[in-house]
Order: sequence, then C-alpha cells, then structure tokens
Amino acid sequence: MKALILVGGFGTRLRPLTLTLPKPLVEFCNRPMILHQIEGLVKAGVTDIVLAVNYRPEIMVSILKKYEEQYKVTITFSVENEPLGTAGPLALAREILGKDQSPFFVLNSDIICEYPFEQLRDFHNDHGAEGTIVVTKVDEPSKYGVIVNHPNTTRIQRFVEKPTDFVSNKINAGIYIFNPNILDRIELKPTSIEKEVFPFMAKDNQLHAFELDGFWMDVGQPKDFLTGTCLYLSNVAHRRPQLLANPNLHYVHGNVLIDPSAKIGEDCRIGPNVTIGPNVVIGDGVRLQRCVVLEGARIKDHSWVKNCIIGWHSTLGRWTRLEGVSVLGDDVSINDELYVNGGCILPHKCISTSIPEPRIIM
Repeated sequence: MKALILVGGFGTRLRPLTLTLPKPLVEFCNRPMILHQIEGLVKAGVTDIVLAVNYRPEIMVSILKKYEEQYKVTITFSVENEPLGTAGPLALAREILGKDQSPFFVLNSDIICEYPFEQLRDFHNDHGAEGTIVVTKVDEPSKYGVIVNHPNTTRIQRFVEKPTDFVSNKINAGIYIFNPNILDRIELKPTSIEKEVFPFMAKDNQLHAFELDGFWMDVGQPKDFLTGTCLYLSNVAHRRPQLLANPNLHYVHGNVLIDPSAKIGEDCRIGPNVTIGPNVVIGDGVRLQRCVVLEGARIKDHSWVKNCIIGWHSTLGRWTRLEGVSVLGDDVSINDELYVNGGCILPHKCISTSIPEPRIIM
C-alpha cells in the first residue's frame, strides 16, 4: 500500500518552533510528529510513503533516511514549486500513488489521534466506493464544515459549512483513503480537495465516512499542540501506562512523560500533562503543569511553568514564572525572577524584563 502525507509549507502557526525545524520533525510527546504517523502506516501495510512538501525538504531528507531503514519503507519527497493546496499534491505524486490498483492513504501532517489505518483500510475495501473520509464528532458543529450522511448509511450525501441549524456533528478529520481512480478527478494545479473534489464524489455516491473512535486534534498551533499533548497522554495512560513516568515517584502528579536522560531536582511537582524531553535539567522546587519541555532545556530552581512550550536548549532562570501559552524558540534565555504571560519568543533571544501581556519577541 501507499500513503501521501501533506506536509505543506512554512508551519507559520507553530512558530517559533518551526523556525528551527520543519513542523513534521518537531517532537510531539518526545518523538517527531511524523514518526507517529509513519509507525501507524507501516503497521497497516504501507510500503511507499510520499511527503508532499514545499519548504526545506533538505532538512527532512537526512533525518527520515534512518526511518526508511528502521521501518523498511520507501519515503519519497514530492516537492511543489508552488503551493498546490490539498488536492494538487495527489496529481503531482500520480506516478507513485497510481502505480498499481491498491488504495492509498492521504493525511495531514499535524493530525494526532489513535490512527485507525488498519480498520480504515478494511472498511474502505468492504464498501468498494472510490473514497473514504475519517470523521470525528465535535460539540459545537456551527464552528466547522460538517458532513451529512445519507440516512442509515455511511455514504456521504453533502457538506454544510458552519450550519446554523443542527444537521450533523461530524467533521473532516484530515485522514482519507482513496482508490487510484480518484486521480482522474484532479489536475496538476492548486486545488482544494475539500471544495473541488469531495462534493463531486459525494454526488456520484462514491464517498463514505468512517467514524473515528477516540481522541483527535490538529496540533498545528501552540494552544492545540498543548491540548493534543493532554489528549495523547490520557490515551497512553489508558492503553499503555507503562510508557509514562512511574506514578509512585514523589514528584509525579498525573500523566507525565519523561525521557530517561532527563535530570529532576529535589522537591519538584510535575504534572499533570507534562512531557520532558532528552537531556533536560530540572532544578529544585520546580512546578510544571500542562507543558512541553523540549530537548536540552534547563529550568532552574523554583520556577513555575504552566500552559507553555519550552524550546530546545532554552534556559529559565531561578524563580521565573511562565504561563498563558508562552512559547520559547530554540536557545532562548530567560533571566531570574521574570514573569512571561503569552510570550512568543524567537530563537536565540535573551529576555531581561518581564512580558506581562501576549506579544512576539523578535
């Protein structure tokens, strides 16, 4: 089987992290985002993966080479000279996606869930139509474009953008599986698969909906990255609790993921919903809650961090306080006894005064 992952462009929503690494390589729960997807695809029988990119593919090539060898999968980069939307990349990768009659997966690179690739494959093969969209239920469908099925079937009837009256609570989850003949519907030009392909497939009764069981989040921006981390850790606690930090450790409170190489000081309180990456150093008396600490970061004594992402190799001084979805880029330094609320701080900056209101520090 084959798969295409829509990597896209500059990852602007997740800056400043994506100023250092392309979004798919940013660690989500201590592993590159894209590795979560590659593992799920390989488990479902995928042997060819195409990455549709238009930004800095050279950085990903060397890193993903080792995953090719590790998972016995071929990874090909399909580089767009201009952004091709969500459908154009399929046409650009036609040679690989259409090389045989087996179906292929398509997914957005910043979707995190309990990937249902095996079940999705079987469901798609059973109904025999041209395509399947994974859908997830939401509490407030008026904020989204929703999917309406034909009564008592999985076959999709129509799409309704931000409905004012309730017609459905199912939205597109950004994961699909298609037969190769969908490529006949798509030209090599900027095209939206949601607006310019799916409605016609539904009209031809060739599109079905597969309902996702469990959590789902688009983690393409910081606040959703943090929410997705919480959902992922909760899922791990339920399905594979052995992967989390030992709850008997006196400083662990709730779902916490700690790389074994991290060093934790005395009298700390960590959790719930915290991930700590490799070679992180946590001082004494530190309080961490609902936050992500990336590789090589250092948090000095008695600091307090909540709802934040601490970038690679960044340093927080003693008695600092960070909150309000603050995001530190690579190699940021925060001096002692400062307060940062909603700060977005670009790489290699040294902060010597407090940031009491959300702002970007360039």
